[in-house]
Amino acid sequence: MLRRLYDWTISLAASKHALWALAAVSFIESSVFPIPPDILLIPLIIARPSQAWLIAGVCTAASVLGGAFGYFIGWGLFEQVGQPVLEFYGKADKFDEFAATFNDYGAWAVLIAGLTPFPYKVITIFSGATSLNFTVFMISSLIARGLRFFIIAALLWKYGEPIRTFIEERLGLVFSLFVAALVGGFLILGLTH
Repeated sequence: MLRRLYDWTISLAASKHALWALAAVSFIESSVFPIPPDILLIPLIIARPSQAWLIAGVCTAASVLGGAFGYFIGWGLFEQVGQPVLEFYGKADKFDEFAATFNDYGAWAVLIAGLTPFPYKVITIFSGATSLNFTVFMISSLIARGLRFFIIAALLWKYGEPIRTFIEERLGLVFSLFVAALVGGFLILGLTH
C-alpha cells in the first residue's frame, strides 16, 4: 500500500497542477501523511529551475501551515487522531516520558525534526499535545522547514539533475550530522561554563 501511495505521489509531479499538489502533500505530510514532500519538490525544481525559489516557498509555507494543523491535532484531537498517528510511527509509548521534558527543549525538537529525516508530523502533534508555546512552534517550524526546502532548491538550482542522487540518498544524513554537531557544540559550551 505504501508503495502505491508513493507512486501516486510521484505521478503528481507530471500534473499541470503540480505546484498545488506539492502544497497539498506538504500540508498533509506535516500532520499525517507518510510520504515527504521532497519526492515532489525535487522533480518539480529539476523540471522548472527558474521557479526553484517559488517552489521552495510554496513547499515551506504549506508545510508550516500543515505543522500548525498537526499542532491542532495534538492540542484538540490527540486521543481521536494524534494517538493513532503516533502509534503508526511507533512513538505512542514514548509520549508520557517525552512530554515531561518536551517543552523545555520544544523549539530545538521542532528545529531538529523539521530539518532531519525524523517524522516532523510526530513533533507537530507532540507540540500541540504538550501545549508548546504556539509562537515558538511556528517560528521554529518556519526556520527548519525553510532551511530544508530552500537548501534543496539551491542545490538543484545550482547543480540540477547531477545532485539529485546526493539529495535523495544523503542529504538527510548531512542534515542529521549538522544538527548533531550543533547540539553537541552547545552541550560542550554549556559544560565548560
